[in-house]
Amino acid sequence: MPASSEFVKLCRSQVAIAVSLGAKFSAVYLTQELVEGSEAKLVPIAVYPETSAESEENQGLRLQYPESSTVKPVPRLLAPPVLAEESRVGAIAPERLPGKDRSSHQCQGPENVWQQGKQIVTPLIHEGAVMGLLVSGRQDRPWNEPEEAQIQQIARTLALACILDQRSQWMQQELGTSRQIQAQVYDTMHNLLHQFKSPLTALRTFGKLLARRLVPEDKNRNVAFSIVRESDRLQELLGQFDRTVDTGEAHLKLPSGTSGKAISNVESIRHSPLSLSPAANLKESCFVTEVLKPLLTSAEAIASERHLKLLADLEADLPPVGANDRALREVLSNLIDNALKYTPAGRQIYIKVRYKAADGDRAGYSQLPAIAVAVSDTGSGIPPQDLEHLFERHYRGEKAQTEIPGTGLGLAIARDLVRQMQGEIEVFSPINPEWLPSAETHFYPTDRGTTFVVWLPVNK
Repeated sequence: MPASSEFVKLCRSQVAIAVSLGAKFSAVYLTQELVEGSEAKLVPIAVYPETSAESEENQGLRLQYPESSTVKPVPRLLAPPVLAEESRVGAIAPERLPGKDRSSHQCQGPENVWQQGKQIVTPLIHEGAVMGLLVSGRQDRPWNEPEEAQIQQIARTLALACILDQRSQWMQQELGTSRQIQAQVYDTMHNLLHQFKSPLTALRTFGKLLARRLVPEDKNRNVAFSIVRESDRLQELLGQFDRTVDTGEAHLKLPSGTSGKAISNVESIRHSPLSLSPAANLKESCFVTEVLKPLLTSAEAIASERHLKLLADLEADLPPVGANDRALREVLSNLIDNALKYTPAGRQIYIKVRYKAADGDRAGYSQLPAIAVAVSDTGSGIPPQDLEHLFERHYRGEKAQTEIPGTGLGLAIARDLVRQMQGEIEVFSPINPEWLPSAETHFYPTDRGTTFVVWLPVNK
């Protein structure tokens, strides 16, 4: 990567320091390409005086690897060392040295300063790799130890700055690539959203027509209304998804220096309809049975199709809970869908709703009056090793090895929403008999299955 303008400015400032120490010539060179086993050409980045970079003695500087080098990938040059004892790692190739006989390598002329300690060539090294050279020279006097130490410190500063500059540019390139990919994803999302709306509208229309044509006594009439209701739910979720994509795309296109807008966009995503503000929920109220009954209508139709039996026990005259009805519908829908999905044909699913007064023997949420909604299946249950990870996003555990489809998101979403509504969710596997009908009335296995209990605070 080419050096950035900021790095070039730093190189010039460091060359100025070398000049202040008495250098009549000072330059920073970087390797154009560093490939082990081949030459690495040096490119001048900052030179004093500027005209010296074009002089013949500075043309074609390069680094080479010797065959006997034991430090890789540090490039070392074939010239006799001309550095201070502690930094003799590299030098400029001998055929490019001014005033040096290329066949005998003997000094010729008073202008030669290489063998007199008047020229310092210090490699820019970081973690064993030479990235360039700092060359400083003068003809009037040799360099003393304090001056050499300062030159070496300049070289270390430049080496570190070079690494940071390269990494910064690499990160900028990666960020640009990431933004480009993300923009393509948003375009694809918009296309899919547009294509999804037409069949959804048609499905909703068909459900309405079907409901109108069925007489009230027809048991399929409730199924038709369920089609309309679920279509409305999909339409609502689609609108939220559309707004989220638009907000994320706007955030993606924000120019630099608009961090306040970026934060605003992120907050708008965080506080979308299915990501609730706890303060707002304290002012909301709904009845659990009103949210649950339409879901039971759909669930009973699905259970019948899959040869399952769904038994619901809803306590009457329940007080309202402090919850968002749409969020609660999403929570209960996820739990019921899981029960339907993981219960084998011929078995039963149980749903029970009860009012629980304050109980000092129970912790947390149970110390206050609450409504409990329990959803139990009679499937194979959840292994103990999966229980502690059950509410993690994308975690499916043992279920991932089955043919039952899933993303591992439903329970994570459910718990997040319940907690935002100041409630809590419990899981028992095997099933908890406390949340099932009596054994004399219904048969259920007690050594398998899973029970989820959602606790919601009563709205006073």
